[in-house]
Amino acid sequence: MRNREDIDAWLTDMDGVLVHENHALPGARALIDHWEVTHTPYLVLTNNSIYTARDLSARLRHAGLPVPEERIWTSALATADFVATQKPGGSAYVVGQAGIITALHEVGFTMTEKDPDFVVIGETRQYSFEAITTAVRLVADGARFIVTNPDATGPSADGILPATGAISALVTKATGREPYVVGKPNPMMFRSALRTIGAHSESTGMIGDRMDTDIIAGMEAGLHTVLVMTGISTADTLASYPFRPDEVLGGVGELVPSEPVTSEIEAPRSDV
Repeated sequence: MRNREDIDAWLTDMDGVLVHENHALPGARALIDHWEVTHTPYLVLTNNSIYTARDLSARLRHAGLPVPEERIWTSALATADFVATQKPGGSAYVVGQAGIITALHEVGFTMTEKDPDFVVIGETRQYSFEAITTAVRLVADGARFIVTNPDATGPSADGILPATGAISALVTKATGREPYVVGKPNPMMFRSALRTIGAHSESTGMIGDRMDTDIIAGMEAGLHTVLVMTGISTADTLASYPFRPDEVLGGVGELVPSEPVTSEIEAPRSDV
């Protein structure tokens, strides 16, 4: 087991780790500030593919966490990164919203219903029978089937909503074709995040609140794993899994050194 002192880069989940219901969790601002002051490479990860990194940066800023958009890595960005390596300059039919559509455009993909290379299912609040039918027909005709994340449901003020996993299951049932799922718990998302910040698994930590996504994916990607008890997992759920994180903490504030760190950036000197 590696020591935390050996870790020089971090990946962290967002909801349940840094924020809860759009409010910063205790210690989250101190941890972000510490990483920024010490120039520690880090990325905030989320399986949500609805929003762009800019949207999520604004959400975090509203919660009191100044996270630049280049420090956010979504399943949409990971999916775009993946398909661009598989078929540079390819085409896709997308069921999704701004997050995945923008990410695919930025890697040079064309959106089309005519013989696309991929059918990509992402998170959306605007599923339509027509769009799903088109996806089914294209997958049946041979388009490669990609899903941004496996989450079957999502939350809303009125209760759970069907999410990406539920819609992709419908396409699978109709076509007999299983998708390739990019987001957590696939460690592929972590590997693409590591490439983005130039980090290595041997010296990178993953902070999460879910054993079934964050911790297992971090473990399989070879990262130092830290479970925080501010989100989904509890002591009871932790005990039910056959694997363990490297660390279990009450919250992210416990990762902030007790001694304050002074920024290496100094005020400009005057030669006059």
